[in-house]
Amino acid sequence: MSTVQRGRDADRRAELTAALGAARARLARAAESVGRNVNEIELLPITKFFPATDVIILNQLGCLAFGESREQEAADKVDSVRAELPDVPIRWHMVGRIQRKKARAVAGWAHTAHSVDSVRLLTALDRAAGEALAAGARAQPLRVYIQISLDGDTERGGVDVNAPDLVDEICGSANAAEALEFVGLMGIPPLEWDPDDAFARLAAERERVQRDYQHRLELSAGMSGDLESAVKHGSTCVRVGTALMGQRPLTSPAVVTPVTSSSQTSQTPPPQSAEGSPR
Repeated sequence: MSTVQRGRDADRRAELTAALGAARARLARAAESVGRNVNEIELLPITKFFPATDVIILNQLGCLAFGESREQEAADKVDSVRAELPDVPIRWHMVGRIQRKKARAVAGWAHTAHSVDSVRLLTALDRAAGEALAAGARAQPLRVYIQISLDGDTERGGVDVNAPDLVDEICGSANAAEALEFVGLMGIPPLEWDPDDAFARLAAERERVQRDYQHRLELSAGMSGDLESAVKHGSTCVRVGTALMGQRPLTSPAVVTPVTSSSQTSQTPPPQSAEGSPR
């Protein structure tokens, strides 16, 4: 490795160390301000568009789970990280929308899926996860969150919160699936909504659905710009991308060299948020 590359690696490690410390401190303050235990809230780094080397650095800093939103990029990154850290049990989360035709591929690497919103997708994931379990390709059922559309615009993903019978049907199907574990609900504030209003609605829906289940349902809610509001309304998993990884994604996910401060330029971010599903 050249002296220049070692310097870039050190720069990126320093950037991620500082950003992770700041994110953890921010989450701790958010939890303390509403009387919650920060240990009950998972900080999930969203590493889409960023290289496997960043995942390795963050793992060395204590992160054990990571979120991705594009299946092929994720699968390649999982392989790259596994090659470098073969004995480290990293938990990979799929936070982007999932096509049914990608169910088998996702079940091959994902520990958790956050964006499930139909019985048909559940059926495909259940079948794929069952096959993976039988083949020894995974050790545990696939954990799933049911995504809730808080404004009823299901074209952006999610089950319409105004259709409680449909929400109940999909949650029930997830809970009954043999190769899946129904974890809870996921939601993203619609464009132009106040995050407090959005997360309050999501929390209310969680409490409504909770009446049918003995295990405590979790909430995947909150990203870089609104995690304090999400924590106030009961989030148990905040998905942090931009505040941790930085603004500029890789132009090509296949590149595995780290992005450093010297290589970052002002650039309009892609339509998808750094934390996962489109806003």
